Amino acid sequence: MVLRDDALPRQETDATNHSAAPNADSGLENSESIISAGALPSIQNIEATTVAWSTAAITFAYIMIWLTYFVEGMLNGTAGALNPYVTSAFALHSLTPTVSILSQVIGGVTNITLAKVLEVFGRPQGYLCSVLVATIGLAMMAACNSVQAYAAAQVFFEVGNNGIQYSLSVFIADTTSLRNRGLVHALARSSNLITCWLGGPIAAAFLSGPGWRWCFGMFTILVPAISLPLFGLLMCHDFKAKKQGLVLERKSPRTTWQTFVHYSREFDAIGLLLLSGGIALLLLPFNLYTLQAERWESPLIICLLAFGSVLLTLFGVWEKFFASVTFIPYSLLQDRTVFGGCLLSVTLFISFSSWNSYFSSSLQVMDDLDVADASYVVQSYFVATVLSSLTMGGLIRYTGRFKPMCLFFAVPMSILGLILMIYFRWLNGEIGYIVMCRIFIAFGAGTIIICDEIACLAAAPHEQVAVAIAVLGLFRSVGSAIGLTVSAVIWQSVFPEKLLEYLPAEELPNRLHIYADIKTQLSYPVGSPTRTAIQRACGEAQVNMLAAGTGVWAIGIVGVLMWRNINVIGIKQTKAHVW
Repeated sequence: MVLRDDALPRQETDATNHSAAPNADSGLENSESIISAGALPSIQNIEATTVAWSTAAITFAYIMIWLTYFVEGMLNGTAGALNPYVTSAFALHSLTPTVSILSQVIGGVTNITLAKVLEVFGRPQGYLCSVLVATIGLAMMAACNSVQAYAAAQVFFEVGNNGIQYSLSVFIADTTSLRNRGLVHALARSSNLITCWLGGPIAAAFLSGPGWRWCFGMFTILVPAISLPLFGLLMCHDFKAKKQGLVLERKSPRTTWQTFVHYSREFDAIGLLLLSGGIALLLLPFNLYTLQAERWESPLIICLLAFGSVLLTLFGVWEKFFASVTFIPYSLLQDRTVFGGCLLSVTLFISFSSWNSYFSSSLQVMDDLDVADASYVVQSYFVATVLSSLTMGGLIRYTGRFKPMCLFFAVPMSILGLILMIYFRWLNGEIGYIVMCRIFIAFGAGTIIICDEIACLAAAPHEQVAVAIAVLGLFRSVGSAIGLTVSAVIWQSVFPEKLLEYLPAEELPNRLHIYADIKTQLSYPVGSPTRTAIQRACGEAQVNMLAAGTGVWAIGIVGVLMWRNINVIGIKQTKAHVW
C-alpha cells in the first residue's frame, strides 16, 4: 500500500523546507511537506529519494531484496554445513567456532561505520561496498590454504555479508511505516523457508564431488550476480531524485587530504580499531589456550589478554577525552528501551552461539546423521524462526504492541526449549525430541528478533534509524563472539578430557587425531566402544554448552523489563512513499 505523508498522523512537526523545488513535471507539487526541514542533509536526501520511488519500483526492489536474502540464506546454510570440514581439512576441528570470532566482532563494529557511510555517501554506495567486500571474502575462502587464511577470509566475508543485510534492513526501514516494519521484514526474509532445505544437499554434493573450495567459488559468482541489480535500481532512483530537483547538490571545498581527515574523524576510525581489536584480542585467548603447551601461562596467551585489555582501556579514554565524534552514539543508549533492546540482543546471540557452534558436528557424531540430514535438523530452527517472525509481525501490525509478546511468550519459550534440550541431550534422546526443542527455541528467537528491532526503532527518531539498527547489530555480533568463545572453551575443556576418560585403552594413542578431525570421529562404526566413547564425550560437552546458554537469559529478562510499553500504531517516522 502506497501512502502519502498527509495520509498518516505525524510524530514530528515540519518546519519550512530548505530543499530545492521539484521540476514542474514531477507531479510532486507538495514535496515541501514531504521532506523534513531542519533534518540532517543526509536524511533530507533519503526522504527526497523515496519521493522518486513509484509503487512498481518499490515492489520490484522488494522482489530483489527477497532474492538477495534467498542467496544469503543458501550461502549461510551451506557454509555452516561446510565449516567443520574446512577446519578438519587442516586437522583443527576444535577451532570450528574460533575462526568466526574475529569476523563476528569486526563485522558488528563496522556496521556502525557503514551506517555513517550510508548517511554521508548514500544508501547505494554503502550497499555496493558491502557486496564487493563479501565477494572478496568468498574468493579468499575458496583459495585459503590454512585455518589462519580461512579466518582472515571470514573477516572480509562477514563484514560484507553483515553490510549487505544491514543495508537491506535500512532500506526496509526507509520505505515502511513502523507499524508494518516487522511484518515486511519477516516477509523479506521468508526465503529461508526454502533455502533451509538447500544448504545441506549443496554442501554434501560438493564434499562428495569437487570439494568445498568449489562451493565457495560458486557463491563468489552468485552473490554479486544477484545483489548488484538492486544496486542499479537504487542508483537509478538516486539520479531520478536529483534530476527532479529533490536533492540539493552539496559540493565540499575540502582537498583530498582534508576529506580523508574529516571522514576519519566522522567515522571515528581510531575508535573502530581500538574497539574491534580490543574485543577480538580479549576473546581469542579463551579459544587458543589449549593449543599452547603452557596453556594460560603461554607468552602468546598472556600477550593477547594484556593487549586486549589495554586496547579496550584506550578505547574508553579516547571516546571520553579525545574523539570529536564518538564511535558509539551514547545518547541513543541512554534511552532505556534502546539499551534494554541491546541487552536482549546480546543475550539471544550469546545463548544461541554458545551451544549451536558444534551442534551440526554432534548430530553427525552422536545421532549418526549424514551432512544433509544434519543440515535439515539445523535449518529447522530457521524455518520456525521465519514462521514466528511472520506471525509476530502480523500481530504487531494489528495490535501495535510488542513488549507483552516478548516478555510472556518469547523469552519463556526460549528458556523452555533449552531446558528440554539439556534433558534430551543428556539422555541421548531421539532426534525428533531434539528437533522439537530447536523449534521451541526458534519460536522464541523469531519473536525476539522482530520485537527487539521494533523496540529500538520505536524509541529512535528517524535521523537515527540507521544508527539504531547498526548499534543493535553491534550487540548481536559481540554476543555471537562471546557465545562462540564460551562454546570453544567448553568444547576444548570437556571433550578431550572425556575422551581420555572414556576411550578404550588401545585407542588412547589416537586421542588427539580423534579430537582434531570429524572424519576420524565418524570413521568408527556406531555401536563400537570407540564410537560410543566419542558420543558420550560429545554429549557431555553439549550439555555444558546448553547450560551456559540457559543461564545467560537472566540478562535478557532484565532487558525486556526495561522497555517502555510503546504502541507503534500512529507513530510516523518515514516520509513520502512507504508500505
